[in-house]
Amino acid sequence: MSNLTDLSLTEMKAGLAARMFSAVELTQAHLDAMAANRHLNAYIVETPELALAQAKAVDDGTRGGPLAGIPLGIKDLFATEGVQTTAGSAILKGFVPRYESGVTANLLRDGAVFLGKLNMDEFAMGSSNETSAFGKVISPWKARGSDAELVPGGSSGGSAAAVAARLCAGATGTDTGGSIRQPAAFVGIAGIKPTYGRASRWGTIAFASSLDQAGPMARSVSDCAHLLTSMCGFDDRDSTSLDLPVPDFAAGLTGAMKGKRVGIPAEYRLDGMDPEIAALWDQGIAWLRSEGAEIVSVSLPHTKYALPTYYIVAPAEASSNLARYDGVRYGNRVTPPGGNVHDMYAATRAAGFGKEVKRRIMIGTYVLSAGFYDAYYTQAQKVRALIARDFELAFQQCDVLLTPTAPSPAFAFGAKADPIAMYLNDVFTVPASLAGLPAMSVPAGLSASGLPLGLQIIGRPLDEMGVLDAGLAIERAAGFTARP
Repeated sequence: MSNLTDLSLTEMKAGLAARMFSAVELTQAHLDAMAANRHLNAYIVETPELALAQAKAVDDGTRGGPLAGIPLGIKDLFATEGVQTTAGSAILKGFVPRYESGVTANLLRDGAVFLGKLNMDEFAMGSSNETSAFGKVISPWKARGSDAELVPGGSSGGSAAAVAARLCAGATGTDTGGSIRQPAAFVGIAGIKPTYGRASRWGTIAFASSLDQAGPMARSVSDCAHLLTSMCGFDDRDSTSLDLPVPDFAAGLTGAMKGKRVGIPAEYRLDGMDPEIAALWDQGIAWLRSEGAEIVSVSLPHTKYALPTYYIVAPAEASSNLARYDGVRYGNRVTPPGGNVHDMYAATRAAGFGKEVKRRIMIGTYVLSAGFYDAYYTQAQKVRALIARDFELAFQQCDVLLTPTAPSPAFAFGAKADPIAMYLNDVFTVPASLAGLPAMSVPAGLSASGLPLGLQIIGRPLDEMGVLDAGLAIERAAGFTARP
């Protein structure tokens, strides 16, 4: 039954409905694949007993729904009742929630099967999955003629690697500045970040609360559409949740682009851009034009300020959110002999937080401190408003935007030891996050070294349908069938 893992999520749904195979057989095939690929370190925790019990209930008819029997991996940022949840951090090792996050509760409601918790950059801070306290995740891809291990992207690197390696039919991810889209591009899969507020943040461990948004990662646009429909929805426990109906995204998919206007932002053509990325972008433009879309040039003049703005706003919110990890209520505690409560705080955080998390807490605390708050944080919020305004004006001229997803293919571990070089991975994805817009990465080709490259579609607020349709048009034109 190992070939069952090669089916798309959409094909799995059809096969289960036609009783071509059982949910237990489908789940076991994925569990076998997980066991054979543990060298990738995609999962922090595997839950085979839980998964098989959930699958058996589907076969028995006691569980049902649009995703009945579909085996999924869950990023370890989502609280899962009775299953360890760590956010990839040593400070939460051993923490077992007594509740279910809003997003995972929706997936369980719709009959999904949970295979385990996926590895990730610690507290979602990273672009390569090198910051996890549980070890790095290794991409299933390798460059042509090289045996070097490559990063799967981050922070949803475990999700990306697991989907690409056929260790789950789809996975949950979170995107703060590109953490769904960039890893999706690196491993040749699809991933979409919906409009901010579409998916509940309740029970999702916070990094930067005004930016964090859950979304699906899967092997096709259609697969993402099925998952997105289940993941989204109003949650009154989340003050930022949008009380709006959720369309059936999969049922509405057409891929039709005739009469649509596709904006090409001039500011995304960076000096020194990788010629392969530029060529793929041009190819994407040609594909959409051949599908009947009108191509228009647009300007997003404040794009050049997006990355520095993000790396003020996100660390500032992180420094506030991570203050709760002090060893008092939950998580690991380190108590120095003879120390007082302040010594315990310091020792717990020193032992529990990794280097990148400490760096961002320090940056965030600095920009929020007296004397610097107005100079940095207030200014960043003003620029963020200008970036959002740029998008509003651009969407008066077009329906969606087309850009590259990442500035390069996947790179080798240790290749970007300088934090600034690592942060530049988010140059194309951060602006949409700051504006809270829906954005998707779709695999569109291979580099000269045989590694996946992605194109990004950015849409108007709440126009996930338009983003998915443009993604489907690119997916059909690209005919991307390469696999690790």
